[in-house]
Amino acid sequence: MDIERAAAPSSDVDNTKLPPKRNIKWWLVLINVVCIGVGTIGGPLLVRMYFLHGGSRKWLSSWLQTAGFPILFGPLTFLYRRHQARGIRFTAEPKLIAASAAVGVLIGLDNFMYSHGLSTLPVSTSSLLFSTQLAFTAFFALIIVRQKFTPYSINAVVLMTLGAVLLGMRKGGDRPAGVSNAEYLLGFIITLGAAAMLGFLLPCIELTYAKASKVINYAVVMQFQLGVSFFATLFSTVGMIANKDFQAISREAKAFDIGEGKYYLVIVFVALTFQLVYIGSLGLVFCTSSLFTGVVTATLLPLTEIAAVIFFKEKFTGEKGLSLALCLWGFASYFYGAYRIEKKQKENIKTQTPEAEVK
Repeated sequence: MDIERAAAPSSDVDNTKLPPKRNIKWWLVLINVVCIGVGTIGGPLLVRMYFLHGGSRKWLSSWLQTAGFPILFGPLTFLYRRHQARGIRFTAEPKLIAASAAVGVLIGLDNFMYSHGLSTLPVSTSSLLFSTQLAFTAFFALIIVRQKFTPYSINAVVLMTLGAVLLGMRKGGDRPAGVSNAEYLLGFIITLGAAAMLGFLLPCIELTYAKASKVINYAVVMQFQLGVSFFATLFSTVGMIANKDFQAISREAKAFDIGEGKYYLVIVFVALTFQLVYIGSLGLVFCTSSLFTGVVTATLLPLTEIAAVIFFKEKFTGEKGLSLALCLWGFASYFYGAYRIEKKQKENIKTQTPEAEVK
């Protein structure tokens, strides 16, 4: 079964010629969802482990979230040879590379804001605030790409927003020991700003794909991802140099509670898991839409909480169970709505085909 690409906005955005829609295989959508799932669940757990056992560098934490981009060279090399053998254009157009640079700098800033929030807020509060990116994504998708809402997608946004709110209710206002009121408030505001920025960037990426003068394929998406990660890492590198984080890595590793070797394993896997998030997110925007990507991300938030219960022995409260149910209900609602729309489109095509043959 195929899903029709929804990354192209409606023609009332402007008169620019948009690339034609194309069918995307469900297996490609599934691969991107799996990448997001592994990264969204594993990444925060590893970052928490880093801070829990003695890590304290915010710029290093943000740098690691995009520094795993060299893993993209493997699949890009494979795709390059495949395109070359078939005589298909491989390189992305210059304006896409320029757009990836702009998005990359903002992603780097967003990563630092996210890391700063994690260092001053309880996990439940940080998760609550960052999960509001779904609401921001829905708002900006309506403005930037004229995302058409259905009762199913509205229901999904409301349900998952309620589910996210429940996660922070039990510990709402809980300030960690050693954190002042001013630091707590700053972390609160910065984390909410990070969620808003991510909600803004996803529709911008969707619009960038739609405005491309050449047809976008997955090889171009991966090149765009490479540019985003490279410039985000470059942004964080400047911060690390200014904060002298590179010189502190060896000292921090030796003082790490569970051992120096495990310190380096943790930071390597942080880089790899977060890279999967970006691969999956940009790929899913390409396959479907920015709103659907936000829905998938929000759905995975309660699963991150369950993983924390398993690995860090946290209590699984009734609020977390209800939140999980609401988020899964919301995801099912959105998915069912997309299925109904696709089914209706196929039925319309079938009814129009006999008329065309008679003519």
